Amino acid sequence: MSSPFSSREWLQLNMQQQGLLQPHASVSELISRLGYVQIDSINVVERAHHHVLHSRMPQYQTQMLDTALAQGEIFEYWSHAAAYLPIADYRFSLQRKQLLQNGGKHWFEPDDKVMHEVRARIRAEGPLKASDFEHTEGKNGAWWDWKPAKKALEQLFMRGELMVVRREKFQKCYDLTERVLPSHINTQAPSESEFARHLIERYLDAHAFGSAAQIAYLRKGIKAHVSEQLTAMQSQGELASFKAEGQWYFYRPELHITTAIPNRVWLLNPFDNLLIQRQRLKQWFDFDYQIEVYVPAEKRQYGYYSLAILWRDRFVGRVDVKADRQSGLLLLQQLTLEAGFDGMDDDFCAAFEAAVTEYARFNGCSRWKLVKANHKAFKQKYGRQQKI
Repeated sequence: MSSPFSSREWLQLNMQQQGLLQPHASVSELISRLGYVQIDSINVVERAHHHVLHSRMPQYQTQMLDTALAQGEIFEYWSHAAAYLPIADYRFSLQRKQLLQNGGKHWFEPDDKVMHEVRARIRAEGPLKASDFEHTEGKNGAWWDWKPAKKALEQLFMRGELMVVRREKFQKCYDLTERVLPSHINTQAPSESEFARHLIERYLDAHAFGSAAQIAYLRKGIKAHVSEQLTAMQSQGELASFKAEGQWYFYRPELHITTAIPNRVWLLNPFDNLLIQRQRLKQWFDFDYQIEVYVPAEKRQYGYYSLAILWRDRFVGRVDVKADRQSGLLLLQQLTLEAGFDGMDDDFCAAFEAAVTEYARFNGCSRWKLVKANHKAFKQKYGRQQKI
C-alpha cells in the first residue's frame, strides 16, 4: 500500500504524537501519551526523566513527578528499562512479575531468607530504603556486589511484592504493594495477545506509526505475537500499513495532522522517547546519534552528555552540557553542528538562545556559556557568558 503522507509529514506526525508540538497539562496525562518515561541516574545536568517531561511541559517542575507518583497516577517499574509508567498499565507489568515469582531471577539469585526478613521489616515499619538496612559483610564493592538487603529489595520489587512510593536523594523507598496500589486498578495478568495489542496501541499513541520490530523493541519473545496482532488489527480495519525501505509500517487510519511545527529548537535528552530507537531515528530523521556516556573519554566525538538539537523537524547538531550548580553556570562544553547546516540563520539563533535559556533555568542556572564549537562564527557569537 502507498503511504498517505510524505516523509516530512510522517516526521510531523511523530513529533505531534510525542507531545512536542502541543504542551501537556499534567505529568500523568503526558506519561500516558508517551507510554513510559525512562529513569536515569546521571546528574551532570537535571536527570533524564525530568528533562523528558520538561521538553513537553514548559511549566514542569520536578516535584510534579513526585506528586503524580504519591497520588497513584503513575508507578515505577521496568519497561525496556527502568521507567515511570501510567498506573492504568499496571496489569501489563504482571507478566514479568509472575515469571520472577515462578523462579526467574532479576540480575541475582533470590535469597529467600533475606527477602523474608526484608519483607517483614517493611510490613512492621513502613516504607524503607536500602540504606535503612545494615550491611554486615564488609565494604560494598562495585554495583554488582550489592549488599544482601538491596538485592532482596530489588528482587521483591521486580516480583511485584513491593512498589516504590517515592525517591529520597534518588534512592528508592519501598512499601508493600498491597498498601500502595490503588484498589480500583485491574490486577488480572494479560494474555500474550492482549499484551501484544497493548504494546501496539501504546507505540502508535506515542509514535504515530511503527514496524513490528520497533513495537517489540528490547522485549524478548514477543515479536511474533506483535506481528500476529498487527495482521489481525489490519484485517479488522483498525490499522492500515505502508512500506518504506523494505519495511512495513502500521498506523491508525484516522491519524491526521493537527498541529503545525513551530520555529522552535528543542534540546532533547539522550534518553528522550523520540531518540531512544537509534535505527528509526537514522532512517526517518537522518540523524546518526549515540550517547557517549559509556564510551571511553579518549574515543568520544561529541562529549559525555550530548543533547540532540532539533530545529523545527530537523536534527541539526548536538551539544555536550554540564551544570555548574554552585556558580549557577550552564556549560555548553562542546557544540557540534551537522555538516551542511549554517547555524547563523537569525530564526535559528533566536530559537537556540530561547531553548538554552529555558534549559539553563530548568537546571537552576542564571548564566550559560559556549565553551567549544565546530562552527567558528557560532563560537564567536556565544563564547562569552550569557545572562538570562
